[in-house]
Amino acid sequence: MKKTKVVILGITGSIGDSSCEVIRKHRDRFEIVLASGHNNFKKMETIQAEFAIPTIVMTGNKQTANCNSYKLYYGEENLLELLKSLDYDIVINAISGSAGLKSSIATLTREKKLALANKESLVMAGHLIEKYTKHNPILPVDSEHSAIFQALGNHSIQEVSQLIITASGGSFRDRNLNTFSSITIADTLKHPTWNMGAKVTIDSATMMNKGLEVIEAHWLFNMPFAKIKAIIHPQSIIHSLVKFNDGSLLAQMSSPSMQIPILYALSHPVHIPFSNVETDLLKIPALTFKEIEPKRYPLFFLALEVGEEGGIMPTVMNSVNEACISLFLQNKIAFTDFYRIISETLLATKQINNPDLETIIKVNKMIYEKTMKGN
Repeated sequence: MKKTKVVILGITGSIGDSSCEVIRKHRDRFEIVLASGHNNFKKMETIQAEFAIPTIVMTGNKQTANCNSYKLYYGEENLLELLKSLDYDIVINAISGSAGLKSSIATLTREKKLALANKESLVMAGHLIEKYTKHNPILPVDSEHSAIFQALGNHSIQEVSQLIITASGGSFRDRNLNTFSSITIADTLKHPTWNMGAKVTIDSATMMNKGLEVIEAHWLFNMPFAKIKAIIHPQSIIHSLVKFNDGSLLAQMSSPSMQIPILYALSHPVHIPFSNVETDLLKIPALTFKEIEPKRYPLFFLALEVGEEGGIMPTVMNSVNEACISLFLQNKIAFTDFYRIISETLLATKQINNPDLETIIKVNKMIYEKTMKGN
């Protein structure tokens, strides 16, 4: 059997961990030919040694390394050049935040398969990316979008009346609203269901992540915002649902694990054997659902408005949100400052319709730097 040549971007993060676990169980099917990380070179060296990865890129600071057994590159530009020239079959883009956009476009430009865990690519540049995906659809790695992708199967999107994205509710789904002013960093990073990186965990607590996922679903499935709904599902067993025109619902279910959507993206269109994640219906808790509260999660509703407005505004929202996360982790702003800072920045920014990639990158950097300096 010819092995699938896999590139994993952001391999030192949580999605990278899950990707490595999947490939560890299927070494006969997959091989990693290129991996990127940011600054965690010690972890990268461990991963490289285990999987004998021939090419490594670190996009952060340069570090001293003894790399006789592999090629080591530094910087985003080298990464993009390798994505344009290297021999590979599929890219798992698990780069955190807006930094993943250029890599998504570089992959799609070569008409290679893109397994996307970087939702910001579509949030910022969905109108640019869609022209590459008409004959080469993106394989979603986010558990919610993978669930929709699997539930849709070969059904036409015209058969669908609604996409329903589930949300855990994050760290503060049951916290008294009157105590939000005393929320700490440690409180925020205690996700009740998933083990994820700091950015995704904070986005889950504010529910910004679910707003970004609605925008992502809009572009992935060509579905109007009015037909995309998000609900709280604390058990995180049902990852999303598709409601068809006849009123029937199809859901994708499993114990919470990113390994299943990663494996399906790699093995699509078939489901191959995998024993890492078991879901025993007799042992799962009762499944419950509830509406998302505007007072608890104002950023979710703001993100919906921004998604519908389109243009440069999703980039502005995403950029200032990333800056707010950095400021929050530095104890420079409170958890309750996120909505104020993001909404004020959006109001102060002039709309640009159909921005090109250069404009998106420029505005993204400008807004981030301005937010970091202003708070």
